[in-house]
Amino acid sequence: MRFFSSVHLLLLAYVVVALVFWEFSLQKQSVHIYEQEVLLLKREVDSVKTPDLYLDKLNTIQTARTKRTKQYIGEGSTFLVVILIGAFVVYKSFKRRITLSRQQNNFMLSVTHELKSPIAGIKLNLQTIEKHKLDDDKRKVLIERSIKEANRLNDLCNNMLYASRLEGGQYKPTKELFDFSEMARDCANDYAARYPQRFEQEISEDCSISGDKMMLQIAMSNLLENAIKYSPAETPVTVRVTKLPYHIQLEVIDRGNGVPDHEKKKIFNKFYRIGNEESRKTKGTGLGLYLTSRIVQQHNGQISVKDNKPTGTIFEILIPIGRNKV
Repeated sequence: MRFFSSVHLLLLAYVVVALVFWEFSLQKQSVHIYEQEVLLLKREVDSVKTPDLYLDKLNTIQTARTKRTKQYIGEGSTFLVVILIGAFVVYKSFKRRITLSRQQNNFMLSVTHELKSPIAGIKLNLQTIEKHKLDDDKRKVLIERSIKEANRLNDLCNNMLYASRLEGGQYKPTKELFDFSEMARDCANDYAARYPQRFEQEISEDCSISGDKMMLQIAMSNLLENAIKYSPAETPVTVRVTKLPYHIQLEVIDRGNGVPDHEKKKIFNKFYRIGNEESRKTKGTGLGLYLTSRIVQQHNGQISVKDNKPTGTIFEILIPIGRNKV
């Protein structure tokens, strides 16, 4: 990136210098043309005998010179502006491609680890059950761990699959009338079973909307997974569903470290993850919040992130009760 920036600046400087040199050359040529035309006028017209004619032709020559000067300056300025705009567009495009390439590379590294981790856990649990004669309680614990890892693997695959389908326009959303409260409660209970004593529910009753139930469930699961991932194990996560006059409001509230203000708008970008890739300890692919944002937009809703006082984060989703895009 630094090499490209240096080369880019050198080429831009060369073009600007060449343009300035070209401008001075044209102006010099214009002066030469003016001097030649004045010299020719003096030969053809006697300024003493016919002063009016001489002055008239001299004014014509001066007007032509002024017109050439304005033309050269106008064309040069336009060309310079076009060059600067083009250079800016090329630089931004290349920088965006470099950033995306790095994010994709980080995504491949992350997703490889994310896929291998639950697979290794399931394999280890099954091998333990196969090789050892365990009592029912231990077998049950290992089976529950395997199911937990399988669910995590399923969520990851769903995020990758639906993010790809949404981007490619291959997914055809469905539209059905369903109870958002029931869906939110089922999703929260599922995570509460995976992470006992971590979830608090404040869910209003009878919050019916029309939309794609499966996609909204994926969006909510991503927020719950995100809250678990970025908050300490001993702190609770609150799931709140409120029926407003024109919207259904979903809030997922954690007590983690929060999201810095300068990253609040970036976290919904594809592949983006908070912090430095080398020092980051949390798992993830950078697809969860991106997919959630796309699903909310598809339902003509809004998603935002706010600070939870004194510490933590509040992810808020507003879904219109009326007609949606899906």
